[in-house]
Amino acid sequence: METWKLALLFSGAFLGGIGIFLFKRDNSRMLKLILSFSGAYLFSITVLHLMPEVYENADRSIGLFVLGGFLLQIIMEQFSDGIEHGHIHKQHHNHYVFPFGIIISLCLHAFLEGMPLAKGKNNELVFGIALHHIPAAFALGSVLLQNKINRGAIVGLLALFAIMSPLGYFLSFEISRGSIGNIEAYFGKMMGIVIGIFLHISTTILFESTVDHKFNLKKMMAVLAGVGIALAGFFLNS
Repeated sequence: METWKLALLFSGAFLGGIGIFLFKRDNSRMLKLILSFSGAYLFSITVLHLMPEVYENADRSIGLFVLGGFLLQIIMEQFSDGIEHGHIHKQHHNHYVFPFGIIISLCLHAFLEGMPLAKGKNNELVFGIALHHIPAAFALGSVLLQNKINRGAIVGLLALFAIMSPLGYFLSFEISRGSIGNIEAYFGKMMGIVIGIFLHISTTILFESTVDHKFNLKKMMAVLAGVGIALAGFFLNS
C-alpha cells in the first residue's frame, strides 16, 4: 500500500473542505472552472484508461455493473443534493434529518471510489478522485456552514468524508493480500461500478458548466486542460 495515495486522497478532500473558512467572498466562478477541469479529466481517464482496462479483463456482464454504478449515483444524489459535482444549495430547514442523508451518501460514494485502488498502479484514478473531491468537499463545507452547523462539527464531518476513500483503498488492499478474501474475484465488478459513477458525475459537470450552451473561453480552456493532462498520461504510459 502506497502512503502517498492515502495522503493525497485525504488531503484533497479535507483541504478542499476547510477552504470554506479561508475564502469569505463568492468564489462560484473559480469553483465552476475547477469543476469544468475535474469533469473533463474524470471523463477522459474513464474513457482512456478505466474502460479499456476493465473490458479487456472481464466478460460482457461488466456492462451491467457500469450501468449499476451510473444508477447508484443517481440514487445517492437524491440524498446528497448533488454535492459530488459541486452543487451548493440553499439552507435545509429540517435540522433533525440534515446533514445525515448528505453525509451518509457522500461517504458511501467516496468509499466505493477508493476500493479499486489496491490493484495495479491506477495513478490516474488516484489523481482523478482527489481532484473531484476538492470542489465536492468545498460544496459540503458551504452547505454545512449555511445551515449554521458549528465549526467543530463541520471540521469533524469533513474529516469523516476525507477518510472514506483512503478507508476504501485500505480495505481493498487488505483483501488483495489475502487476509480477507481474493480481490481478483470482484475487482472488475468494483471498477465497473466506479466507472458508472464517474460517467454520471463527469457528464453532469460538463453539461451543467455550459449554461444555455453559450461559449465561455475560460471554461473551454479548463476543459481542454483536463483533457490534455489525461491525454499526456495516456501517451506517456503507452
